Amino acid sequence: MSAVETVIRHDWTFSEVKALFDLPFSDLMYQAQTLHRANFNPNEVQVSTLCSIKTGKCPEDCAYCPQSVRYDTGLEVEELMEVQQVLAEAKAAKDTGATRFCMGAAWRSPKDRDMAKVTAMVKGVKELGLESCMTLGMLTDSQAGELAEAGLDYYNHNLDSSPEYYGKIITTRSFQDRLDTLQNVRDSGMKVCSGGIVGMGEKVEDRVGLLIELTSMPEHPESVPMNMLVRVEGTPLEMQEGLDPFDFLRTICVARIMMPKSHVRLSAGREEMSDEMQSMAFLAGANSIFYGDKLLTTDNPGTNHDMELFARLGINTEEYVIDEGKEQAVAQHLAENNQQFYNAAS
Repeated sequence: MSAVETVIRHDWTFSEVKALFDLPFSDLMYQAQTLHRANFNPNEVQVSTLCSIKTGKCPEDCAYCPQSVRYDTGLEVEELMEVQQVLAEAKAAKDTGATRFCMGAAWRSPKDRDMAKVTAMVKGVKELGLESCMTLGMLTDSQAGELAEAGLDYYNHNLDSSPEYYGKIITTRSFQDRLDTLQNVRDSGMKVCSGGIVGMGEKVEDRVGLLIELTSMPEHPESVPMNMLVRVEGTPLEMQEGLDPFDFLRTICVARIMMPKSHVRLSAGREEMSDEMQSMAFLAGANSIFYGDKLLTTDNPGTNHDMELFARLGINTEEYVIDEGKEQAVAQHLAENNQQFYNAAS
């Protein structure tokens, strides 16, 4: 079998994507794994840590979110952290193996008075030798420019669901508002981190719509978080029926096939995933995780458990800084791995 050709597409049709979701599971997994091996080391996972730098009292009405001021979830509200507190968290994350430090604030959008503090956080995280990411809500073009000038690598702003289902989950900001923020991020020169949530009562057709929106962007998001709904008491979705694990895995597979050069991240919901389910997700093409005890305000598997699972699977953590010699070595390793895979499949 010849090496598979990777084609980056922005013109996926609904019928094409729905056909992928409808494939027999083993065939879908094979396609996803083949493309994953063609573009990444299949035994490396990028590791990020997420820190809530401002918690609670968000004015938005996202039906899944315990940080909304509209819901009584017992969440303890915390004001914007001081810069040195955040940098101490970042250093601890680096010491436990994270290569990217992500900072999230429960805002509709940052106020101009907050920008000096958040840009100082970005600069400090970069000085520690970590990649940086933030999620602060909607951004104007000037705010995106400030963050880019400070050195922010990634900005996270999820689409959450399809345009058709979005209004059933959020009414306080439009789907177009999200697209506008992502365009401001891209125009500033930062990398885009954007994905969605599955298990909110949406249909397969809505997962199709979400992935089509992500791939229709002029450039695919470099990072694609796929979240499985965490049902939090006090939110409108607390009684939502649990998601079939295979439905989540199918979504990971299709995301990998449609965005073959993006990092696909296992995000919220990992606390409810068995080791076997997570292993299947890595096989399906997920190659990034959040680790640490918390994802903003919800539980996440502990760092030690993640490292133990990686050891059992023979997975290494992806390095952030790769010098030219190492880059060539990685390319050679990928080529050798791919050739072995194709020889075995022939």
